[in-house]
Amino acid sequence: MSTNKSDLLNKLSNNYPNFIKKDLQKLFDIFIYEMNMALKRGERVELRDIFTIEPKIQKSRYGRNPKTNEKVFVKEKISLLFKMSKLWSVKINEKI
Repeated sequence: MSTNKSDLLNKLSNNYPNFIKKDLQKLFDIFIYEMNMALKRGERVELRDIFTIEPKIQKSRYGRNPKTNEKVFVKEKISLLFKMSKLWSVKINEKI
């Protein structure tokens, strides 16, 4: 089962009825925006006991097209390295 933004906001508003749904949405948008900007600046994003996300630069290189075996130049790019905490990993993998 996947969760989208609206489902998450509905669950938050049900669990915390003192908060207005618009305020929760604004808070969520600010949180995502700040994570995005930190990753763009090349900073590491860490939520203790949950996960870390770190941008990693992949150098430019020559790859090959597997269909034609032709050499292709691949530009430098940034990928994200996601690491889940041990606590979260145990909670996710435990049997229900």
